[in-house]
Amino acid sequence: MAVLLHLDASARRRSISRELGDAFAEAWRSAHPEGTYVHRDLAAEPVPHIGEAWTELCDYVMANQITDISRYHEAARTPEQAAAWAIVEPLLSQLVAADVVLIATPMYNYSIPSALKAWLDQVTFPKMSLTGRRFVVTTARGGAYSPGAPKARFDYQERYLRDFFAGHFAVEDTTVVAAELANSRVDPGLFHLRAQHDELYASALRGARDLGKEF
Repeated sequence: MAVLLHLDASARRRSISRELGDAFAEAWRSAHPEGTYVHRDLAAEPVPHIGEAWTELCDYVMANQITDISRYHEAARTPEQAAAWAIVEPLLSQLVAADVVLIATPMYNYSIPSALKAWLDQVTFPKMSLTGRRFVVTTARGGAYSPGAPKARFDYQERYLRDFFAGHFAVEDTTVVAAELANSRVDPGLFHLRAQHDELYASALRGARDLGKEF
């Protein structure tokens, strides 16, 4: 039975990244009526930042060369470490159980929201592998950061996520659906780009729906 883990990271309750993510999820659920759908709103219910006890869990896993995720719990040897593991375990279990991981996130200040970074920190341990899983990112950006755009070199969002999943999870299959120039909806200085944004948004929405049917 297929499992989709859907994460939202936008601070806005109504946002473009959420709309794109919802479009993918709705299409996926229609294509997998017997599948399992798990949704977590990282903005509404923030994941705590890692603390010292988490670093001790990480050090134990590294020092003992534990690569089997099901053995990570062995690292919790003190009450503080057990408390840290109690935060990690449900997040990691959801991630490991998923066949498809959908991350709906805006670009904030050239990168990702801190809510998403906190989740990534909690579920990431040395030499872990999530091969066989597929990652989808639906995102909105205020400006234009695609290849060839003047600000392309400032994209520390898509590049970061692709590199993160490849470097930490051994997952090379990351698909990104982006709607750019979102600030043209509110910034008078970008109003002249609104039509271009509308086209990009409509294309991204179609793309998200099509992907949801295929995954």
